[in-house]
Amino acid sequence: MSYQVLARKWRPRKFAELVGQEHVVRALTNALDTGRMHHAYLFTGTRGVGKTTIARIFAKSLNCERGESADPCGECSVCTAVDAGRFVDLLEIDAASNTGVDDVREVIENAQYAPSRGRFKVYLVDEVHMLSKPAFNALLKTLEEPPPHVKFLLATTDPQKLPVTVLSRCLKFNLKRLLPEQIAGQMRHILGAENIAYEDAAIEELARGADGSMRDGLSLLDQAIAYGGGELKAEDVRAMLGSVERGQVLGVLEALADGDGARLLAECERIASFSPDFGGVLDDLAAVLHRIQLIQLVPGYRPDDGDAELAVLAERLAPEDVQLYYQIATTGRRDLALAPDARTGFEMALLRMLAFRPAGEGDTVRAPPRPAGPRATPPVATPPRTAGPASRAEPPVATAPRPAPAPHAEPPAAAAAPVAPIARGNDGLFDWAAMIEQAGLRGPLGQLAQNSALRGREGNTLILALQPAHMHLAVEPMVGQMADRIAEALGEPVRLRFVSDQESGAHTPAARAATARQAAQTDAEQAIEDDPLVQALKRDFGARVVPGSIKPVEHQ
Repeated sequence: MSYQVLARKWRPRKFAELVGQEHVVRALTNALDTGRMHHAYLFTGTRGVGKTTIARIFAKSLNCERGESADPCGECSVCTAVDAGRFVDLLEIDAASNTGVDDVREVIENAQYAPSRGRFKVYLVDEVHMLSKPAFNALLKTLEEPPPHVKFLLATTDPQKLPVTVLSRCLKFNLKRLLPEQIAGQMRHILGAENIAYEDAAIEELARGADGSMRDGLSLLDQAIAYGGGELKAEDVRAMLGSVERGQVLGVLEALADGDGARLLAECERIASFSPDFGGVLDDLAAVLHRIQLIQLVPGYRPDDGDAELAVLAERLAPEDVQLYYQIATTGRRDLALAPDARTGFEMALLRMLAFRPAGEGDTVRAPPRPAGPRATPPVATPPRTAGPASRAEPPVATAPRPAPAPHAEPPAAAAAPVAPIARGNDGLFDWAAMIEQAGLRGPLGQLAQNSALRGREGNTLILALQPAHMHLAVEPMVGQMADRIAEALGEPVRLRFVSDQESGAHTPAARAATARQAAQTDAEQAIEDDPLVQALKRDFGARVVPGSIKPVEHQ
């Protein structure tokens, strides 16, 4: 007997065997049990999630010889014929290869005839969005008022391409992408029934590689069994998929946390030795960063038992760094095709994480403020090499790497020297910007605080104003975390209440800081323009000051 691939051998024959589409099964089961069936159904979803499988089970339920039921027997001649793909009253049409109006017209003409064997004639149109516009127009009338013995089951991976006139005539069911846990569970069930040995880590790798599709997952499972000579080992599966262990991704993050460029390149070299899919490695890195951010920002989040190392990294990495690394990983994944080769693109994404960390004090060598005397030191260290009007002096802005945070420590800015108690007025209010600094509000909490204005106090409740565009930020758990930080700084319990105020934007610490930065920037640019040396370079050598290259000194 010839071998049958797992995706076909284990295709569900009943609604109870389906994985992950309970919402669709419940609706169809109720319709069959109560006899309240629509004449046209549309099943949408990505590949391999069960669209045509559900349609075939529905056809069996309608025509089973033991009666119309949500639980067909699977044994009668009708059920076995449907399973074998030879039931004469189930007409499966591939719209990708039968797109024309003539093909649809033939369907319409045959629909008027009674079923040959069953109670209903069922038309299953796969990838229905591929039909041409004339074909859709020809189908519309029959789709709206078909004969009582006809049911239309339409399936598509791209419902946006369907005309609204078709959508309005169907009951639509959106099939979900399957979770890795659901795919892994079905794989374990199949391997147990097939008496094939496996490692749990191998199943987890295959389930992630399936990308939400059970059919793709079972195809990968077939491939992995052949690759491993009849058994599943994690090492073999990783080699087949070009994936890496999570421990290797954690090594990359540890090198980033230490700010160690040499170690980071060593980790890249170690990963490259496995000839991986570098796009998949960046996906794995983004997934780990997501879990780290959950640990950092969601109170009560319980990581899995194997996430102890992630908890350590969550303490070492600043939340804003995690956000930055995640963004670089996802954009780096997208840009791999533009790189000279995949490994170069992968390494540049990691080096970008190392280079573009959020700026802190002392990170940048900047231009001096506007001088009180007649002379200022310009950013131009040397004159152009070639004299003449065409010469241009474009001074670089030098940067210095930020020191990495110590293990189990807050971000560097939060570890500043103790701040003296903040003086309060007669109304019990205090300097809001100073409180933000004393409470150590950084990252998302700092963004919320910096864009708020302290308006008043009622008992132990502080009233903070936000612009309407920023009110979505004032949600739990962030508000509760901010209140806890402020209460700790004040030494007394505090509650926060946010109110919407369009005019509050001009009175926030963020607005005042932006105004101060702009004033300092203007002074710095004017100081450079007024500097005699710069004027001489511009006059004698045709030099110019590069826009954006002037930065004011940040006073300590």
